[in-house]
Amino acid sequence: MQVFDSKKGGFSEFLKKRRLGQFDFSDKIQHELKIIRSAVIAKGDEALSFYTEKFDKIKIDPQDFLIKEEDKQKALKLLTKNERKSIEDTIERVYGYHSKQKLQTWFSRSEDGLITGQLVAPLKRAGIYVPGGKASYPSSVIMNAVPASAAGVNEIIMVTPPSDKLSYYVLAAAVLCGIKKIFKIGGPHAIFALAYGTETIPRADKIAGPGNIYVATAKKMVYGDVDIDMIAGPSEIAIICDEFADPELAAIDMLSQAEHDEMAVSTLISNSAKLIKEVGRVLPALIKKENRKDIIKKSIDSNASLVLTCSVNESIELANELAPEHLELYVKDPFEKLFLIKNAGAVFLGGNTPEAIGDYVAGPSHVLPTGGTARFFSPLDTLSFLKRTSVISSSPEFLSKSASDVKFFSEAEGLGAHGKSVSFRVRNLKKKL
Repeated sequence: MQVFDSKKGGFSEFLKKRRLGQFDFSDKIQHELKIIRSAVIAKGDEALSFYTEKFDKIKIDPQDFLIKEEDKQKALKLLTKNERKSIEDTIERVYGYHSKQKLQTWFSRSEDGLITGQLVAPLKRAGIYVPGGKASYPSSVIMNAVPASAAGVNEIIMVTPPSDKLSYYVLAAAVLCGIKKIFKIGGPHAIFALAYGTETIPRADKIAGPGNIYVATAKKMVYGDVDIDMIAGPSEIAIICDEFADPELAAIDMLSQAEHDEMAVSTLISNSAKLIKEVGRVLPALIKKENRKDIIKKSIDSNASLVLTCSVNESIELANELAPEHLELYVKDPFEKLFLIKNAGAVFLGGNTPEAIGDYVAGPSHVLPTGGTARFFSPLDTLSFLKRTSVISSSPEFLSKSASDVKFFSEAEGLGAHGKSVSFRVRNLKKKL
């Protein structure tokens, strides 16, 4: 863990070095994935079976890709009453938040008869990738699928790596989210299947959901052929604290991020030297009590930072430079400082709002921009699954009025036919008068 003092500098340079080339994925991985992509495009389901056996060590025929209805119902039955209620309540809360974001089709007419507007429509099909591996992520199902549902997406399909012990929490969450088709396919070949379609898996218009470096690289490779949510780097949190913050709570919030994986980034920024010293003191003891202590320790040792500033406002300036995925504003007057925040995926206000509230139950999707991309990216939400189409209708009056402007631009750009497409129409209008 590194400690910085803003008076002495160093944090900005450290941040720049850490961010440099973070999304320049390995040439070796990209070369390997180009081969897999070509195979999936050319051979479809056959390639999916081959790579599933190669990478997951599970032999699966195409007719078994789709999870059967009885398996989905079994997953629901395995839930306790309280577990089902937790999932359903969260789905309802997430849907309620995202339904407020939906845009409407609109039109506007000017005095000279120009009609402009915007058609708003949901995507036809969304593909959700839910990782397997070491953990089960029912929350990932909800946070990716429900915004699409709120947008009105006609069909949501899901892919997830096959396993002898496929999480019934994940299956149950998918069923309760209204996902009809769930395929036992994971890894980069699943991303290529969603992007290009196979005999069994239909092509999606957008792919959302987290994954390992191979999945992330595959998503980057298919972007343009299909839309994606974003390129996700390691998960991260920044915590702005003043002297009123509880050091132990701030420390445990750092650990809640560090336990994701060894690459997770935890940064605490404070104008209180006393608090920073106390956080540094309590961290080791807290780490020892956690089940994932080995992962947490590597994350904290390699990627955590404590930054001392001169004021809360300076802390916020540094946080804006950091542009973190999660930003906790753990200060006395968080709402007064909120509008100073310019760059963050999500902001958590006050000591009663740990980042875990947003991960699981608050309502906004926890799919957020990482690696400083909150400077220009937004969270996954309803708008992510809506497409907008511009509408233009010109009246004779506006056509005549704008002819000289069109002529100017077309001549300046050497595109004469553009100007003539207007001037010929204006000439014809004058003949009719």
